[in-house]
Amino acid sequence: MQTTRVVQVGTVSVGGDAPVSVQSMTNTDTRDVEATVRQILALESAGCDIVRASVYDRRCAESFSAIRERIHIPLVADVHFDHRLAILAIEHGADKLRINPGNIGGPENVKKLVDCAKAHHIPIRIGVNAGSLEADLKQKYGAASPEAMVESALRHVRMLEQAGFHDTVISLKASTVANTVAAYRRMAELVDYPLHIGVTETGSVANGIIKSAIGIGALLLDGIGNTLRVSLTDSPVREVETGLMILKALNLRKDDIEIISCPTCGRTRVDLMKAVSYVEEHVHRNAGYLRIAVMGCAVNGPGEAADADIGIAFGASNGVLFKNGQKFAAGAMPEIMTRLVDEANTMLDERKAK
Repeated sequence: MQTTRVVQVGTVSVGGDAPVSVQSMTNTDTRDVEATVRQILALESAGCDIVRASVYDRRCAESFSAIRERIHIPLVADVHFDHRLAILAIEHGADKLRINPGNIGGPENVKKLVDCAKAHHIPIRIGVNAGSLEADLKQKYGAASPEAMVESALRHVRMLEQAGFHDTVISLKASTVANTVAAYRRMAELVDYPLHIGVTETGSVANGIIKSAIGIGALLLDGIGNTLRVSLTDSPVREVETGLMILKALNLRKDDIEIISCPTCGRTRVDLMKAVSYVEEHVHRNAGYLRIAVMGCAVNGPGEAADADIGIAFGASNGVLFKNGQKFAAGAMPEIMTRLVDEANTMLDERKAK
């Protein structure tokens, strides 16, 4: 378990005892304020905590003011090669920077940027990516290895520290799960800076979700990681939804229902997929935590239903409802499912009222 310092990104705390936050990145032209705001508002609705936008020219940086006025979550400027754009983004409302100090023009430029970040109380993320690792480190290690990524990050960290800056977050992302996890595990042993975790360039959506769940999940189970981004070749909203699902699977977010359901087998005599979909569609969402079991037969069904806050175990045709470990009703579809949903919503309302 890594213990880190706390970095404040706008209204969101990253590190320390703060909850793991979920990030995404816009794929609009940042100069198009309307399109960028529209996408960020959609990300907010999906549960995004922090959003990042590319800054590749002056108009992008200057657009931050107008964008910032119309959104409700911290806005991060992603800047490469030009410290002046990073400074301009800060001056136009960026809540955080994502840079690599080594590619913005030497110690003098790093110092200018650090002075500006300090004056505005803006943190900086050092973002190491295996695909853009320094040539000398690739030559030294023979590849973009975890060791090379860690050395690159420490090199950038030292640049900021030498300029008197410590309000730093670090990421070390590769397209392979094993290298990503190894790099973060090693970094967690060496620094107390918060870590932004994720696997990058993960391929198709299905592959990306699996790679991200394995890599991010492995790190979080080790107690490593303070904020995350799931990188998908898909809508940024899908990234946020996947990130939240990972946190919920690890019980790091308990603000929505958790459904327990069996994979079905030849004993199943009801349409269990339809039953699960009915619960997903009709139980209040994001209204609090409730563990709901929807089980298809008598082998594991009664036990799982009794262990949940509320659950149903089906037999040949009827279903038996359990609430807080006790049987309390039985009946056939669809009436018994309506009863399950009504009871679940009542439990959520009661918990919210407490």
